Amino acid sequence: MAHLADDYGTDVEIYIKALTTTIHADTPTGAPATLHTLLEQLGLECHEHPTGRPLYIWHNVSEHLGPDAQKRLTAQAIPALLLAGYKVDCTPDVFDEAAYRQAVHDVRTRAARPAAKHPEPANSPSHPAPARRTT
Repeated sequence: MAHLADDYGTDVEIYIKALTTTIHADTPTGAPATLHTLLEQLGLECHEHPTGRPLYIWHNVSEHLGPDAQKRLTAQAIPALLLAGYKVDCTPDVFDEAAYRQAVHDVRTRAARPAAKHPEPANSPSHPAPARRTT
C-alpha cells in the first residue's frame, strides 16, 4: 500500500478516496507520532492495517458527518497543521474556503491576543552603595 504523502513529498495529503465519499489524510511512511496525534486532536480518525503492527496508517474524517461538515472539518484542520510546520496538500473537492478563512482568522486572533501580563514588581527605593574604604 502506498501513501500519497510519500509519492508527493508532503507531510499530509488530503483527498477523497477513489470510489468513496471518504476524506482521507495520508501521512508519509514513518511519520512522527506527533503528527498522528495532531490529526486526531483535529478530529480525524486514525486507522492502521494490520492492527497491532502498523504497516499502513491513515486518517479519515468521520463518515457520520455530512459532506459539508466533513469539508469544514478538513479546511479547519489545515491552518493548525501549517502552523505546526507541516507541509499539507489538499485537493479542491474537499476544500471549504469559507471554513479555511475562518480558521486562519481564529489562529491569527489567538496569536495576536496579548498574553495576560503580570504586574512588574515595584522598584525598591534605591539605596546608595556603601562607600568603599581604602587604606
